[in-house]
Amino acid sequence: MSANLNTTLSQTVTGLGYVLVEIERSAGGLLRVTIDHPWEAGQEEVLIAVEDCERVTRQLQYVLEVEGVDYKRLEVASPGIDRPLLGESDFERFNGEMVDLTLKVAIGSEVAAQSVGAVNANRKKFRGKLRKAQAGGWQIELENEAAKPLKPGAKVSKKKLEAPATVMGFTLDELKEARLAPIVDFKGRKPKTV
Repeated sequence: MSANLNTTLSQTVTGLGYVLVEIERSAGGLLRVTIDHPWEAGQEEVLIAVEDCERVTRQLQYVLEVEGVDYKRLEVASPGIDRPLLGESDFERFNGEMVDLTLKVAIGSEVAAQSVGAVNANRKKFRGKLRKAQAGGWQIELENEAAKPLKPGAKVSKKKLEAPATVMGFTLDELKEARLAPIVDFKGRKPKTV
């Protein structure tokens, strides 16, 4: 995808008062543009509505025709429940949420040995709660894989201790990809607990 197309789409979406999250172009001629509302700390979360997508679609159709961009179908959408986290502001915004991280390089045996609990040294993918680290940077509190839900009627020993949570620090440069974990709750997403 050309840098010129990225710039054109970004300027158009930003000019309409939205944030360009992602651009995807497929071999079949599909041009998918993902948008979101701008976010500031302390501001109430505003979701993308169908009307927002329609407004951006209409404007992009005009701009893409003027620019002579070759595409067969344009799709404008909200980021969805597995929204990509792209920069520092996204990490600030979703601090305390469950995320899926993929590292560029496996954590290695030194880091695996330092972690409390068994973490494979060849591991690149993690799911856990995103936290701002005190010393700067970010950390993820990994899901406790030993604490799987018990079967109904199962008895738990009083002597069994809760396994400590494994916390792993990282920088944004070490990430290949980060997304919100797609957790479906039909009663509505629970408020963040930081």
